[in-house]
Amino acid sequence: MKKENAIEIVKPHLKKKRFEHTLRVADTAEQLAGIYNESKEKATLAAIFHDYCKYRPLEEMKRCIVSTRTLPKDLLDFHHELWHGPVGSVLVEKEYGIVDRDIRSAIYYHTTGRANMSKLEMIIFLADYIEPGRDFPGVHAVRELAREDLLGACLLASKNTINHLLSKGASIYPDTFHAYNDLTKRVNGGN
Repeated sequence: MKKENAIEIVKPHLKKKRFEHTLRVADTAEQLAGIYNESKEKATLAAIFHDYCKYRPLEEMKRCIVSTRTLPKDLLDFHHELWHGPVGSVLVEKEYGIVDRDIRSAIYYHTTGRANMSKLEMIIFLADYIEPGRDFPGVHAVRELAREDLLGACLLASKNTINHLLSKGASIYPDTFHAYNDLTKRVNGGN
């Protein structure tokens, strides 16, 4: 699918600010793909669709989680903000025939991360976190690190996210902890 077609598909599903965010994530993902020798086409497509289901009705997303064998039911025990990635990964295949596992997985894990993230998954996770419209404590350090150390930048983003959620007293999805632990091992050479 061409970038322009993907943008036209996604645009009506997003609010104006979220659409602008999506375009910035796509640009950031394309830049990171260039730096880290990953497919720019896959990175751009995954970035364009990463928030495709962000504004789907909660009941529709819940039905998708319940009825799709590949989605873990424990998602329902956590904040609904986590649902749009996994649900989006299912619906881009169902609605638009995007079957590429790498793209779908990058969409799935863009919010939580996971252990053993692929390079493309890390690029989308990071692009969503550091796109130029984001401005929150810690983002500038991650943005700087992203230019030279993909693993280190993902680890710092993961750490910042966990600290933020802990400070709010929010529950944290297990994949987020698994991502942090795995990234820590990878950054430290497997220890």
